[in-house]
Amino acid sequence: MITTATARTASDVEAVGQLKTSYDALLKEIGKVIIGQEPVIEQMLISLLARGHCLLVGVPGLAKTLLIKTLSQVLDLKFNRIQFTPDLMPSDITGTEIIEETSTGGARTFAFIHGPIFANIVLADEVNRTPPKTQAALLEAMQEHRVTAGGRTHVLQEPFFVLATQNPIEQEGTYPLPEAQLDRFMFNLWLDYPSPSEELQIVKTTTSPFTPLLQHVLSGDQIIAYQDLVRRVPVADNVIAFAVRLATMTRPKTGEAPKFIRDWLTWGAGPRASQYLILGAKTRAILTGRHTPDIDDVRRVAVPVMRHRIVPNFNAEADGVTALEIVERLLVEAP
Repeated sequence: MITTATARTASDVEAVGQLKTSYDALLKEIGKVIIGQEPVIEQMLISLLARGHCLLVGVPGLAKTLLIKTLSQVLDLKFNRIQFTPDLMPSDITGTEIIEETSTGGARTFAFIHGPIFANIVLADEVNRTPPKTQAALLEAMQEHRVTAGGRTHVLQEPFFVLATQNPIEQEGTYPLPEAQLDRFMFNLWLDYPSPSEELQIVKTTTSPFTPLLQHVLSGDQIIAYQDLVRRVPVADNVIAFAVRLATMTRPKTGEAPKFIRDWLTWGAGPRASQYLILGAKTRAILTGRHTPDIDDVRRVAVPVMRHRIVPNFNAEADGVTALEIVERLLVEAP
């Protein structure tokens, strides 16, 4: 007799194979427009399927915006771009209430006009160019997937995915993201310059009249189903224990912290880091066709998960040590 649990397990095994096929198709379609950046593309898709959000950091001209727009096209999702500027107001993001007259009787009522946050994929372009009050308008939407305006709550359509960009240079007139908002991002992804061969291919393709035709690979309903699948992926206790220990070792006031952590960090990663380490490992495992993650999967997502969740102190700055170097050393010394 086949039980419901057995049938669900067989269905999930089949779904993992289907997701692997869809993932390969996604990489192929995105590769028509984006040359290189394979690790960043993989991590963006991991974040999407884990119901997380991404912060992309890179100098101008590395196709951050193009990458996000291309992702929305191949996923057949509604896409909105918000250009963050110093004069942007919270209502410019979430929406606002206006007074309108009814067609019968001329009575006046309040009507809520949806802002650009009401989309499946939202690009918060140069998010550090706007004041903290406006940055905070993203917090509820990113965490709760809803917006409150005029005393009413408006639920955002699923799937909901925020991709924010930052320029690491030209810091004059910017507002660094507070730790509370940084912690809402599952991954902090750094885009680097392309290799000479990749740049040669970029120039060839972007200076010709050829325009690639992108095909839709996944619908919103399929993405939601795969997001639910990620939550059902089983994880061994030793893998969870490793993720929790890795996060705990970053906290300088605990007995788990090695000496270099106590010397170089003011604050370590919180429990959300442990959660995202496991969710990222689970997603990476099924994207590669495996049914359960191992410790190597946790290690592979540790840098983008933890880089923005640790706070180096003055000693680290004086020694020229970055958050990235601290995480990489931690991965070497972690048991």
